[in-house]
Amino acid sequence: MPWFDLPIEDLREYRTSTEEPPGLDEWWADRLSLARAAARPPELTRYEPDLYAPLEVYDAEFSGADGDRIRAWYIRPASAGGDTPVVVKFIGYGGGRDLPASHLALPALGYPLFVMDTRGQGGRWSAGATRPANAMVMTHGITRPEDYYYTKLFTDAVRAVRTAAELAGTATVVASGGSQGGALALAAAALAPDLVRLCQADVPFMCDIQRAITLAPSEPYNEVPAFLAHNTALIPAALDTLRYVDCALLARRITAPSLLSTGLMDTICPPSTVFAAYNELTVPKDITVHPYTGHDIPASQTERQFRHLREFVHV
Repeated sequence: MPWFDLPIEDLREYRTSTEEPPGLDEWWADRLSLARAAARPPELTRYEPDLYAPLEVYDAEFSGADGDRIRAWYIRPASAGGDTPVVVKFIGYGGGRDLPASHLALPALGYPLFVMDTRGQGGRWSAGATRPANAMVMTHGITRPEDYYYTKLFTDAVRAVRTAAELAGTATVVASGGSQGGALALAAAALAPDLVRLCQADVPFMCDIQRAITLAPSEPYNEVPAFLAHNTALIPAALDTLRYVDCALLARRITAPSLLSTGLMDTICPPSTVFAAYNELTVPKDITVHPYTGHDIPASQTERQFRHLREFVHV
């Protein structure tokens, strides 16, 4: 795939043209308040203790949007203390939490890890446990922001952060993920700034969405124009809904130091949309630009995140 987006010098200056909906902070506060009121205590079940020792692995369940029960893995190193931050990991589009074996790198380095399953996904490239399906969700409930799928998923992410902090006995959370998981990391950092103290978002989805749906030739963004091509009367309502979950707008609320990445050949989350969020950040920040990478995340970026996390812990 050739470079198809803006030149790098323009990317570093690019800003979204999408306007925030009025009362965005109050609107999100209402969503989170409703979820908090509907929440029940998390439940933990020890998973395969002989297999994963000395790590402690728990099959977790917590309350997300509408009080819906969401599954997760909570993986705790035996050496983790209350001053160690807990990392909350979010999953990319179509995937689920899979098995604990997929998530052992951070616990091996001594960090507690909370892996949030993704409601209604987990049917494509990794297994899910929260009503899993091989679903295309970009247009679910898109005509009303209160009903939109990503409103619920962002709410789940905030509830995951609060649950992880409670379980780990810490007030320091690291939000981390790639693609859709990167969007959830940004959203959690924006909507739970009292707990998320570090944000790591690789090739994040759901940024500068109104540009993305006209530029990205690949799924999942192209689900939206395919839907609106036939449902033309719904275009204004759909575009308005997307403003409420646009991470380029929510990024203005992030208070945590942040590390992002983008690939200049990424046709799934085009680099200009990633920079749209990055350029709104007013915190200590950095972005890794991979000139010859698409949507894949090189292993070198994983090691850079480990260093970023280690430096944060030892400041």
